[in-house]
Amino acid sequence: MNIIKLCENDIITLRKNHPCEKKAYDFKVLMVGSDIKIQCVKCLRTVIVPRIKLEKNIRLINSEPPHKSAFGTDGK
Repeated sequence: MNIIKLCENDIITLRKNHPCEKKAYDFKVLMVGSDIKIQCVKCLRTVIVPRIKLEKNIRLINSEPPHKSAFGTDGK
């Protein structure tokens, strides 16, 4: 089984919706580790889910592009 690479501030779409609304499938990743802390985009509630359980339920990962630093370099 491969480990899916998740970063903070990624928006993930899950297979099951959040109970707050029928079309609440999108969550924002707040913390990454063996457990992953996600936040519902609609109601802003946070949930901590084990990584293995979350990886099985991910449908799509919308990664944000890396931000440029204030000094104009990309860290290269």
